[in-house]
This record gives sequence, C-alpha cells and structure tokens, in this order.
Amino acid sequence: MSDQVSERLGALETRLVRLETLLGALNDKLDRSSAGLAESKAGLQAWVTEYVSLRLQQLVPETCEHEPGDETARHEGPVLPGTRIRCTDEVLHRLGRIPIPFVRQMVTQKVAETARAENVPMVDVPFFERAATF
Repeated sequence: MSDQVSERLGALETRLVRLETLLGALNDKLDRSSAGLAESKAGLQAWVTEYVSLRLQQLVPETCEHEPGDETARHEGPVLPGTRIRCTDEVLHRLGRIPIPFVRQMVTQKVAETARAENVPMVDVPFFERAATF
C-alpha cells in the first residue's frame, strides 16, 4: 500500500510542479499585457484628442480678420456670423431663413469675401442680395 501512496504522491507533485510553471507563465503574460494595455490606452487617448481637435477646427474655423487695435467694430452692431463684417438686422434675418446650415455658411462666406474685396463697411439687404448670388 505504501508503494501506491508513494506513486500517487509522486504524480501529485509532478502535477503541482506543472501547475506552478503554468501559473508563473500566466503571471508573466499578465504583467506584460498590463504594460501594453497602458500604452494602448495612451495611444487611443492621443488619437481621440487629435481627432476631436481636427473636427473642432473644421467646424469652427478661426475668422479673426480685424486689426488688433480695432475694438470699435465689435460694439457698433451685428456682424455676419463667424466674421467681423458688420451687417444690418435684416441681413441676419435673411441668413436665418436659410434652412440648411452648410448653405447658410457658404452664403455668409461669399458675402463676407465680396464685402472685403469691395471694402464695404456695412452689409445691407441690396448688397446681400447682389453678393449672395452664385
């Protein structure tokens, strides 16, 4: 009977050694994957930050086209959205009636470019109607 017990103990010890080896290898893999996980997370965060920044720049372009010392234009009335070009309330109302946002933005840009090119200080309805046609 002691031979059977010795054989069973030997087999059990062999299994325990194998189990310890497997657990050690698994622990090593987990340690390495946690470092890789941190790097992956940082890379993903950097990509998302860059993407959001790019989209914001596309959606809200910088259109600061006034002279640095020109503070009076800001207080003298309404301006075309996204520009420093002064306009009347009627022009803003007409722009607001354009139902599609990107078309409204294109019309605003066209009117602003025309006003800059012709040095028009105030966009009124007749100028808007002339400049807004493509």
